[in-house]
Amino acid sequence: MANFKDLFQDADWKQEKHVPVIEAPDKIKKGEVVNITVSIGKQIAHPNTTEHHIRWIEVYFHPQGEKFPYQIGKFEFSAHGESAQGLNTSSIYTQPIVICSFKTDKAGVIFASSYCNIHGLWEGAKELSIE
Repeated sequence: MANFKDLFQDADWKQEKHVPVIEAPDKIKKGEVVNITVSIGKQIAHPNTTEHHIRWIEVYFHPQGEKFPYQIGKFEFSAHGESAQGLNTSSIYTQPIVICSFKTDKAGVIFASSYCNIHGLWEGAKELSIE
């Protein structure tokens, strides 16, 4: 039986359109608010059609020295071009980009995961240090 963690894929986001790209500062002051943007398809656009789309993005922070990460947010995308007239006939196509914020007193790792309805689970990570 496979472990859930083994189902996550990762790659260089500059060559793979499914990898969550985390944009955040490398270093902050203790207790400062961290603004994060997570996007899918930054370098190579993801189709985001009815047939092929990103369903959700989750963002976590794992503080250094702590056992478990904290979930910062889960963001679901519902508009993929579908309508009563058929596939890809709507004028609304969600773009998988989220912005969220948190503050911390500890260094650690920001993790992002996403789910593509065709290509499964993907993950990305970025270290955050404290001055």
